[in-house]
Amino acid sequence: MAMKFEKTGDGTYSLDVCGYTCPHPQLYTKKSLEKMAEGEILEVIFDNPSSQESITQMCNAEGHEVVESTQDGSRFVIKIEKG
Repeated sequence: MAMKFEKTGDGTYSLDVCGYTCPHPQLYTKKSLEKMAEGEILEVIFDNPSSQESITQMCNAEGHEVVESTQDGSRFVIKIEKG
């Protein structure tokens, strides 16, 4: 189990936190967003269902926008535009 943050394109990043439980996915998401510029997109991949709510709440509180949220089996993907 290892957190993986990488640039996937021009202004897009990916954060894979599968295997982690709260509050780690939220904390890693917050730290990743701090490294990015406004308007860039972060795709967060996780498998802890309760993280979806905590990550969405953090985004709302800090001015980031969840632009897409999907679930594929036990994996969740949230795309966040940094505000």
